[in-house]
Amino acid sequence: MPVSNTSMSPATFWADDGTAGIVDRNSPDTPKTPGAPARQVTIVNRRGLHARASAAFARAAGAFRAEITVAKDDMSVPATSIMGLMMLGAARGDSIRLEATGDDAEAALVALETLVTERFGESE
Repeated sequence: MPVSNTSMSPATFWADDGTAGIVDRNSPDTPKTPGAPARQVTIVNRRGLHARASAAFARAAGAFRAEITVAKDDMSVPATSIMGLMMLGAARGDSIRLEATGDDAEAALVALETLVTERFGESE
């Protein structure tokens, strides 16, 4: 169950895998881990990061041994959280930042960037 927080400080919520996640409303453009691999990706599918696309993204992110975050504007969420991803409100044309640490960090970023650029497998 999400824990709401109305202040501008980070808010805690539960990710789909049962771990706690943070919605960071501070600076998504500042890397969480200096030197961590990162990518800027533009959402190209018509519906943006909606429920089905978020589920596909979270499932793909969970397949790697890496801690992956996704940021848009002033929010950053765990890549394995469907609800967190949907909270970003990423629409077609929006840019998201992917950042990863861990053994599979680079491979995870390549796979997730490909998933986004291929429209999450959607036709438009």
